[in-house]
Formats: sequence, C-alpha cells, structure tokens
Amino acid sequence: MTSIKTSLAIIGPTASGKSRLAIEIAKKIKGEIIGLDSRQIYKDMSIGTAQLNKEEEEGIPHHLIGIKSPAERISAGAYANLVLDEIKNIQSRNHVPIICGGSGLYFRSLIQGIFKGSKSDYDVRKKLENEYDKLGSHVLIDRLNRIDPDYAISVHPNNKKRLIRALEIYEITGKSPTENFKQQSKKNKSKLKILSIYLEWERKILNDRIKNRTRMMLKAGWIDEVEKLIRKYPNKNLQPLDSIGYREIVLWLNSNRTLDDLEKMIYIKTRQFSVRQIKWFKKESIDFTIKMNNNSSIDKVSNNIIEKIMLSLS
Repeated sequence: MTSIKTSLAIIGPTASGKSRLAIEIAKKIKGEIIGLDSRQIYKDMSIGTAQLNKEEEEGIPHHLIGIKSPAERISAGAYANLVLDEIKNIQSRNHVPIICGGSGLYFRSLIQGIFKGSKSDYDVRKKLENEYDKLGSHVLIDRLNRIDPDYAISVHPNNKKRLIRALEIYEITGKSPTENFKQQSKKNKSKLKILSIYLEWERKILNDRIKNRTRMMLKAGWIDEVEKLIRKYPNKNLQPLDSIGYREIVLWLNSNRTLDDLEKMIYIKTRQFSVRQIKWFKKESIDFTIKMNNNSSIDKVSNNIIEKIMLSLS
C-alpha cells in the first residue's frame, strides 16, 4: 500500500475523466473522494451532473455528492468549509483525501480562501440589480470583463447573484475580486497541503467527449429528471435549474424544438463552459499537468501520477 501524507486534487474541464481516474488512484493509495462540484452536491440531479452510482464508485467512499436539496443555496466559502471538514474526517481514518471536480472558483476558495474583507452594501447591490433587470446581463458582464477579465471567465451572465456580487465587491472596495483573492491569500496562507493534478486534453478530443456524454445523458433520462425536479419543487426558483443543460431542457420543454436541437444546444453551452474552465485553471498554480488522450490507460496514468507524487514528497 502506497503511503501518502497529503491531500490530492484531481481537476480539469468537464468530461475529462476526473471521476474515473480519482477512483483508480483511490484504490491504490487508500483514498476517499470528495466532490468539488457546484452542482454535484445536489440530490435529485444525478444524471445531469454526472453523479456516479454505487456500482460505478467501485466501493470507494464518496463525500459531498447528492447531499443537499436543490432548494438550498451554497456559497463557495461554505463549500470550502465542508471540504475542509471532510478532509479532517478522512485523515483521522488514515486515508488519503482526493478532491475531485471542475469548479475553478471552489478550488481557489479551498486553496486561497474566500475574500471576506468587503461588507455588503444594500444600496450598491440594489442599484446593480436594477441595472441587471433594466439593461440586461450582457451590460454587467461586459463591465466585469473590463474590471476583472480573469474572474469574469467563471461567471455566467445568467448567474445574477454572482455577477452582481462581483461588481458589488469592486464598487465597495475599489479592487477587483481577483485582487481581493490575492490580498486575502497573502494574509491567510492555508496550512492545508494539497497536490493538484490537472487533466489536459486536445481541444477536438475533449469536444467529442462532451458531445458523446451529452447524448448519453439525454438517453439516460435527463429530461425526465428535469420534469421531476419541476414537479417536486413547484413555485420555487431553483438555482441549480439555471445550470448548463438543465436551463436548456427547461426552455426546450416550453418550445416546439426537436430533441436533436436540444442536444446541440446543450453541447454548445457545455463546450463553451469547458473553454472557460480551461482558461480559469491556466491561471491557477498546478503541481502536475497530465496530458490525456483516448488511448490513455487509466491504470498506467494513475501509476504515473502516484509515482510523481511520491517523488515530490521524498
């Protein structure tokens, strides 16, 4: 049994094979997996968020997946605290925590901490909300792009709360969210040791994987999953339903468009999202970048990663 006294993070864009690789590594180093995904934490959304079933987990304990109601909201800071608690629990069992996911903001909040120095300002927030409603999200996202292009990569124009919060921080502090992140990181250097492994794919191959996975999810009953969510949580503005794929299905249910149209819409949005993920992770400090392809043997890749980790710790 390989002995590793640190936490690992398997990160990368959507459809990059993170979950499968994390399981293979966990089997070899006595690991347990912690989800790092802003949507996988929700229950009743297993298909559209690519949650593994018990058989696919291969007996490896998984944490922070399918545990929250979609009616609940969770911030990146709160998520980071949940991850830290799970890390402590796993290490108390002398197992290796393996954080796995594609949320760049959640990864950063775990490594650097969430900016806490700014106070909320009701008047500023109300003004921004009015601008969002009257002028449209594109006006505010353009503004954020000018102020903080790095952070804007992670903010979808339809995520009203997060977009407004980013601009609110800037108006209150005079500094961009990224500048505030860096400032807090210097003040609060985390004692948490995490070795990060980023999975890199050629653009065309990753796009093909996204297209195939989209088709498989729809065949697995993604549309039924969305309809059940709408019935189970009537009259609720579910933030998770504004996620990629879910949002397109809701719109599709109220249209006359074909299933092929839906599949294409989800593929395009997911592909665009993967580009934003890749740009985000390029800004992060990554310990190991692993070049992947469809011929990659998961067994060999996992052995290679474990070897790199052991060498770095020796």
